[in-house]
Amino acid sequence: MSTTNSANQRLVDHRAATVDSTALAARLGRWAHGDGTLSARLAAGIRSLIDTGELRPGDRLPAERALAAAAAVSRGTVVAAYGELAEHGAVERRQGSGTRIAGSPLSAPGRGGRGEVLFSALPNSIDLLRTVPRIPDLGVQVIRAHHPDLATALLPETDPAGLPALRALIADLYTSEGAATSPEQILVTHGAQQAISLLIDALVSPGDVVLAEEVTWPGVTDSVRQRGGVVHGIPMGDDGLDPVALEVAMARMRPVLVALNPHHQNPTGTRLPPAARRRVADLAAQYGVVVVEDRVVAGIAFDGVIPPPLAAERADAPVVVVESLSKWAWAGLRIGWLRADPVLVRRLRGARQLADQSTSIPGQLLAMDLLAHAGELRREVAREHYARLGLLRELMARHLPDWSFVEPRGGLSLWARLPIGSADALARVAAVHGVSVAGSGEFAASTSPDDHIRIPFTAPDDVLTEGVRRLGAAWAQYRATL
Repeated sequence: MSTTNSANQRLVDHRAATVDSTALAARLGRWAHGDGTLSARLAAGIRSLIDTGELRPGDRLPAERALAAAAAVSRGTVVAAYGELAEHGAVERRQGSGTRIAGSPLSAPGRGGRGEVLFSALPNSIDLLRTVPRIPDLGVQVIRAHHPDLATALLPETDPAGLPALRALIADLYTSEGAATSPEQILVTHGAQQAISLLIDALVSPGDVVLAEEVTWPGVTDSVRQRGGVVHGIPMGDDGLDPVALEVAMARMRPVLVALNPHHQNPTGTRLPPAARRRVADLAAQYGVVVVEDRVVAGIAFDGVIPPPLAAERADAPVVVVESLSKWAWAGLRIGWLRADPVLVRRLRGARQLADQSTSIPGQLLAMDLLAHAGELRREVAREHYARLGLLRELMARHLPDWSFVEPRGGLSLWARLPIGSADALARVAAVHGVSVAGSGEFAASTSPDDHIRIPFTAPDDVLTEGVRRLGAAWAQYRATL
């Protein structure tokens, strides 16, 4: 078999968890060029494949002689490279079982996650961690005028998938947006996060690869890691996800799931253009990989531009849409849902029944009233937060004039770049100044530059004003140490 053909074969046969030596040598590319010894460069090349997820925990590397022959180097070079990887904990070497990528696809799920930081504001500290808007005035009116149907609310048994009337209402909303939907395609949940978690629990097994934007909502990445999965971040540009990089990753890494937040992306605020949205749907159909579209803040558009869901792009694309009421109606009403293939919905319905049986009936009844005003509520939230973004822009010019950002056209937060230094280090200094913020590391899907801070503009004007003032003071102190 030629080297070219080997490069197109699977790098790893996961039935045996063994790495093909010829395919590995091909995937390493021009690893021998650069600084350092041959063994150090070989170790760096293998480590890069580990970091991107092409080599996964538990995969067994080729025997030293086999890789030496495939890479045209001495066996001693491979021995030294494996030794360096072992010294840094990237691989495990055991007599009789060879050299394996550190960790195990069968290891117990991890505990905790990066998302915990977003709910960990210090006492007596201004919270610039969470994007929790207040209830809009129209929402307050709807809630006060709500009169629940007690006959429905007092039903002794409920469907884990949600009230039929609510599912029908949500289905009609998607149909009106261009994605023909039946009630059987809707599963009502306790917020969007439960929808995401149920889906990941059903589709991701230990060792599986999930693709996401290089910085994204940690509720996705933490859930994947809890399952023992591997998250690989896809590079982003000014308009969001790079669809070319996504296609390369889908072809090479055999993901089981792609999780995206394409409109008013959290945390960057980017929007995926129409052509790129279509390309994502085409790739989902081509590779048969489920794409999860998070649309929680898609409707909060300052210019009114709200695209249809990705599911409207191609009816044959396996796209799951996740939404909730929390960002544009009432954060305290934990009502969310997902739209998916009816077969998958039935599968998730069973998992939902085991998890917590069903969503609150009174909550679902109130959700129906709020959904009837969805367009008006979203516009009100957008108007209010566009004004608050203007305030934040003025505060940034006053207290953080050397920071840069691209003003978002929707959503609830600003992704601001530090000119120098570490966002993580600055967050620790900011905590001393009485303001809690989150940096790049809390949103990184895999590796990411530590140079951005997410600043929500959901706090009341006076709180936002004082919070940014404190952040400016923290920045002045931190920058003086650089």
